[in-house]
Amino acid sequence: MVAECLSAVVGNREPGLFDDSSWKYELRLYRGFQGNHVTVRYRGRFTVKLIDMNASVDIVFYLKWKSEGASHTEGYHASRVNMWRDLLPSSMRCELMGKEVGDQVTVTLDASRLLEQGVPAEPMRISRRQFAPRERLTGEVVPGEGRFYPKGVLHGVPGIFPGNIAPFRLTEPGNGYMEVDLNHPLAGRELILSAVVGKVEEKGEERGGTSTDWPAAVAGGPGMQARWRGRPTDYLSGTPFTREDESDDRLFYKKARFAQHLDRTALEVVEGIYDRHLSDGMAVLDLMAGPYSHIPEKWRLKEVVGLGMNRDELDRNRRLTDVKVHDLNREPALPLISGWFDAVICSVSVEYLTDPLAVFREVERVLRPGGIFIVTFSNRWFPPKAIGIWKELHEFERMGLVSEYFFRSGGFRKIRTWSMRGLPRPRGDKYYHAFPHSDPVYAVWGEKR
Repeated sequence: MVAECLSAVVGNREPGLFDDSSWKYELRLYRGFQGNHVTVRYRGRFTVKLIDMNASVDIVFYLKWKSEGASHTEGYHASRVNMWRDLLPSSMRCELMGKEVGDQVTVTLDASRLLEQGVPAEPMRISRRQFAPRERLTGEVVPGEGRFYPKGVLHGVPGIFPGNIAPFRLTEPGNGYMEVDLNHPLAGRELILSAVVGKVEEKGEERGGTSTDWPAAVAGGPGMQARWRGRPTDYLSGTPFTREDESDDRLFYKKARFAQHLDRTALEVVEGIYDRHLSDGMAVLDLMAGPYSHIPEKWRLKEVVGLGMNRDELDRNRRLTDVKVHDLNREPALPLISGWFDAVICSVSVEYLTDPLAVFREVERVLRPGGIFIVTFSNRWFPPKAIGIWKELHEFERMGLVSEYFFRSGGFRKIRTWSMRGLPRPRGDKYYHAFPHSDPVYAVWGEKR
């Protein structure tokens, strides 16, 4: 490890750092009661710290990759990364040495490490009878092209055991047979992993313990939101938009709910997403609005129209300049003029739409060319009113479902998905002792063509 990290630092020194083109150094390994470290000394004047075996670091990882028609970024906050024990790409570990808070290191991951040993690189054909999932909450599972299912539902496939929850992809339903891809959802992708340095601490004396494979943790779930080789994912077969409670939504939303639906940290993440896309002078539509819009206060917007189900909630929202009470599930058409808005936002509500394609087409209509539609959500919702398929899907597949709304509505381009997981739950939150991590945030956005 010492030689690898020495080579990484020597090879990546800044041009012009020294007057001549030579790089002469002496390598010294110091051993002490607080751990080991290595230094490189240049002509007795400049010392660079390479490795501190006693470091514990908070790191925010960003995994970037592309699929057919979309770009993706996955954020993952890793607390107390053990630089000696935990698993990291060797080149990233080396480059992180000596970095300070706010510094960033970026490497390309070897996607081949996601190919499981003994698993065919291409989809394999199995009998339809070998796919036997149990009933879920919404009833019998209908095999959908491009959908993911836990491997444990397969029978008679070598290397797969009952209860295996690792995902596989159904690439072709077939007639009496089906083709399945048993590889990791990100296998074969070009993956760019960045690490942004946060808090750095001394971890103290260490006696045994476990290690964490951080690249595997970051890649746990991503990939499931992408289409299979550009083909539409079949989320719409069967009755995907039925709900437990099919009564009039106006009765359900008659009572105002002023509580926040996400913890404070997650709401700051949502606000940060909107912050990157909004600017002064914009006309914004807050779709399916409530008492809070999560728009940064710094932006001086031309107007913010709130369209929602409860008048009291909308009147409480200080960000809104105009309100419209409207039930999108009864009437998807928006009571708004075409081509007016610069941005439309929809916060933690898309899972309640029973005719989402019609609504997305209406959003495209009211946006100006180049305007942006941003949809954010998490893993919390009102179960009686959420559509059935939302509950069936893995959290990352839900980004795939929302992306499919963008694709199929036909009026959007530059589709992006974005996620953030692992942030610490704020102290004082009512779920602080039960759930150490903040609510995950998922987002999908696109521009009007």
